[in-house]
Amino acid sequence: MAMSSTGSSGAVKAEPNVTPLIDVMLVLLIIFMIVTPLINAGFQAQPPDGINIKAHPEENDDVVLGIDAAGQYYLNKKRIENSTLAERTRDIFNAPGRQEFIMYLKADRNLKYAKVLDAIDIIEHNGVRVLAAITDQTPGTRSTVPGDILSPTPNKQ
Repeated sequence: MAMSSTGSSGAVKAEPNVTPLIDVMLVLLIIFMIVTPLINAGFQAQPPDGINIKAHPEENDDVVLGIDAAGQYYLNKKRIENSTLAERTRDIFNAPGRQEFIMYLKADRNLKYAKVLDAIDIIEHNGVRVLAAITDQTPGTRSTVPGDILSPTPNKQ
């Protein structure tokens, strides 16, 4: 029985096929060349001004988290211990039959932003799906929605 051999010794060559490896490496190189400048550029955002388009009076079923200048938490205008925020939020938003998962946040303007982020981190891991920040109307501004007269108008001279 005759066997075909590659080479003079008649042994089978065990050389890796590097063509697929090179293809994969080139694809990864191209991806990293495109993604790296985007990562280094960072995210640029300018937060919105505190101009209310329409007044939103608090309703009885709204869940409002307040944070005063000292960093103390208030849930629906009642003072709570800061350490119980996660438990209280979980109790409210994981209750059977709960349909809305929105929490409104009112924070003192002199509060360090890190304190607000700490509160957001706690509530987002305990059932809140939508967080809405509440601001005061900026003095001297009015609504930008045609026909909306709920917001105060600036003084005319």
